[in-house]
Amino acid sequence: MVRFSNHERYCDTVSGAGEGKNNRGKSHAQKNRSASFLLDALGSSHSSSGAAADAASNSARAEGIRLALRERGYIEGQNIAIEYRYAEGKPGRQSELAAELVRLKVDVIVVAGGPPQIWAAMNATKTIPIVMMGTGSDPVEAGLIDSLARPGGNVTFLTNLTRELGRKRLELLKEAVPKVARVAVLYDPAISGTVRDMKEVLPVAARALRLTIQPWEVRAANDFDRVFAAMGKQRPDGLYVSSSGGVINANQKRIFGFALKSRLPSVYASRDAVEAGGLMSYGADQAERYQRVAYFVDRILKGAKPADLPVEQPMKFEFVINLKTAKQIGVTIDPNLLARANKLIR
Repeated sequence: MVRFSNHERYCDTVSGAGEGKNNRGKSHAQKNRSASFLLDALGSSHSSSGAAADAASNSARAEGIRLALRERGYIEGQNIAIEYRYAEGKPGRQSELAAELVRLKVDVIVVAGGPPQIWAAMNATKTIPIVMMGTGSDPVEAGLIDSLARPGGNVTFLTNLTRELGRKRLELLKEAVPKVARVAVLYDPAISGTVRDMKEVLPVAARALRLTIQPWEVRAANDFDRVFAAMGKQRPDGLYVSSSGGVINANQKRIFGFALKSRLPSVYASRDAVEAGGLMSYGADQAERYQRVAYFVDRILKGAKPADLPVEQPMKFEFVINLKTAKQIGVTIDPNLLARANKLIR
């Protein structure tokens, strides 16, 4: 059976005949598989509505990957069974759940999140294949893999690593709301990719756009009230929310609420945030990434080794605008920009 499971956002695991075994003698169509999704964001939600939003977001991810697996012949209830695990916003559960997945003798672990979630899986097993999805960190710099072309060990990656995304998000925010001059940047310093963006990417992009960047770190859920109060005093006229992960994901509802209350146009890394109430996002196309997760899982179940599967970077991107949010905060977006969006939420 194949089990998927999920760490921070989710860590999928495909389970089977034993740790590290891919059943090379049998085709994946001949052997039943089971999957378990471990769903939840790291950190604690401020309210039950925030937790519900996180659960809905993770449920959508799980469904996207299920559909992508189905297209490759893995049909739930026939040759794949899916279980779910929830971290429930408790950071300490990552290692515990990773160890549980190893005890279940899974075939593949798919982790979505940053290095803390990835290390939890890597520390739990040196033999079960691990597919990592969505990190904005440099996996080589973080010591997670040997190289992008030859990851080594039992790990391969789908990474969001690209220095162009931060610049592009600022450009789109400025184009959507030309009067924006001061942009507050909310980021989690535990996510190394966001720290790199904050130090190297966004300041350069901001100077070119004649924007002033106001950086705000959030390390834990109890930082938000203090940060929002201080941010309000500096009176930014735009909000940039760094790549999702950790405490940012776990408190998205609070961030949306602050942006709406403050009538701040905001830009995010993923469409999930915009579907939940953010103004706009620009990032890797999620449907394509679900397809690539299914591709890696399929290759591994058929006998490929993660060490030999090159790390992939996003090739397709999507631009999403929430028109309901625009109306709520009194922003009118130019029709030419609306025409360039991949999706408009009305």
